[in-house]
Order: sequence, then structure tokens, then C-alpha cells
Amino acid sequence: MWSRLPLGEELRGELGAPRRVRRLGSSPRSRVWRAELSGSAVVVKQFVDGPDAADRYAREVTALQLASTVDPPVVPALLGTDPGERVLVLEHVEDRKPRADWVVDYATALARLHAATSGDTRRTLPAWSGPGQDDIDSFVGLARTLGAAVPAGARDELDGLVDRLSRMEGTALLHGDPCPGNDLHTSTGVRFIDFEQAAQGNGLVELAYLRIGFPTCWCSTVPHSETLEAAEAAYRMSWQKATGTEVQGDLTDACAGWLLRGDALVERAERETTDHLARIPNHDWKWGTATARQRLAHRLHIVSQLTIEGGQLQNLGRLTAALCDIMRTRWPTLEPLPVQRP
Repeated sequence: MWSRLPLGEELRGELGAPRRVRRLGSSPRSRVWRAELSGSAVVVKQFVDGPDAADRYAREVTALQLASTVDPPVVPALLGTDPGERVLVLEHVEDRKPRADWVVDYATALARLHAATSGDTRRTLPAWSGPGQDDIDSFVGLARTLGAAVPAGARDELDGLVDRLSRMEGTALLHGDPCPGNDLHTSTGVRFIDFEQAAQGNGLVELAYLRIGFPTCWCSTVPHSETLEAAEAAYRMSWQKATGTEVQGDLTDACAGWLLRGDALVERAERETTDHLARIPNHDWKWGTATARQRLAHRLHIVSQLTIEGGQLQNLGRLTAALCDIMRTRWPTLEPLPVQRP
């Protein structure tokens, strides 16, 4: 079995000969093993061939290197790399069952991860990419198909939203897919893994995951309101402690941006293939812990609540509230998102 481990002679010389090798489950985009090198438990990850394999590998290595400056750690230590084989060797971290209010620990560590940045981040990681005009068209088209009257001014608000998100300031180290399962809960805090989609941007686009239901994740969940508020406060406090600055940006905009993303209703392999919002009226599909309609209904509700007092998205607020009512009437058995992580 050990001979199948993609560990070249150079890494073997640096880290030792592998023992007790065991293949672990992983996504189709990678192969992962647990092994022992010089008596220490490690994880070996190899990126599977594909058109974006080199980019995913480079993002993960860069993100791990940037995050390695944080103490206490928020990522496993990167012990070795082999760019030719797209292999990295990581410290093995013992994961334990998260606490009931795990999102507070999660948010605290997420802020510290986001703060692990430097002035040259713009040259080492790509910028986060938000929704675009096609996403606006899809959302407005869905609203009309479902029979909602699109308020005058809603389209202008959505154009403004997309523009603001594209210009949202921030040099945070974004995980790219900060899902339950990509967070390891240890005795010394949370550590994040799987940085294949890491980017640079404003941390609020990932803090929004807690309210909007973990949009890029198979395990879509939503914490109780009291825990959610505690987690968001913990994020802001942790960011301020790490950077000496207040969190900048608009959480409402960040949540509304995820509402527009039809690709955030399907797993990664199906993204950028079709207009997934357009499928909603005639088809519902299960992905992980929730269906597409469950996810969309939750996002509509959150945005309608965040915009209830007006502001820059008051017409979008009216539209999302109307769509919530339409979905409840059209699909009365639609259940809320689960509150427990799997």
C-alpha cells in the first residue's frame, strides 16, 4: 500500500519513509492518505489531474503558507510540497466533536484566518469574484416566472449591489469554501483545511455563510438566532484584536450577493453549466442536507429580514418578501434548513 503513496524521493529524504499508510475519503478532485513519517502522523494530499489542478494546488499552498503565521494555529502545519506531482504533506490534526455552539469557535477562528494576510496578497491569490449581470438576469427571471411583481427600482438596486460587491475593499485571506467539515475542532481551537478555492477579498462574504446557510456547502445549516448573534460578535471582536481595526463592509450586501448566485445551489462539479435558478419552478433537487428550494427560501427570508427597514435594497426587500410568500403557498411542505450540523 505504501508504494502507492505519491511521495517522491526528495520528500522521503526530508520527512522520512512512510509507514501505516491508509487511504482516506476525499472529493473527486484529490486523493488523500494518512501515514506516519518519522513517527509523526501526517496527511498527504495529491491534486487529481484536471484543467484547474495546478491553480487549485497553488491556491492551497499559498493559503497555507500565509495562514502559517497565525498563533495559535488556524491551519495544520505544511510540512512539505512537491509541485511536480501536486502533492502536499500536512501535519495530522486530531478532530473532535464540535460543541453545540460550534459556530462561535468557528467564527472566532475564521476572523483570525482572514487576518492572516500581508501587503503582497494581491499578487499571490486571485481576487474574490462576486455575482454579475447574468446572475441578476437569472434572479429577476425567476421572480417573474414565479409570478412576483418586480418593484420599480429593484433592477437598479441589484445593479448597484453587484457594483458595490465588485468594489468591496478587503485583503482578507478567504478560505473559498469554509464549510462544516473543512473546520477541524481541536483542543486548541479550530483549524481549517482544503484551501483549493482560496482568494483575497473582504471577510464579510464568508462571515455571511452563517446567516445565509453555508451556500457553497453540501451541509447547509443555520444556527439558532442567539448563537448566530454570538458568533458574529465573536468574529468582529476577533478581527479587531488581530488587526486593530473594525470590520469594514456591509453584511446585508454580502448576504444578498449569495442570494443571486444560482451556482450556490449545486455542488462544484455542476457549477457554470446552466441557469440553476431557472430550474427551481419545475424541479427541486437534493444536495447534501437540503434541497435547492429549501436553500433558496432561506436566503430569500434572510435578505427580506435584513432589508425590512429600507436602505439601499428596500425594493429588493419587498421582492424577496413577496417571493417568500409565493414559495410558501406554492410548496407548503417546504421545510426550513436544519439547525444541526451533520
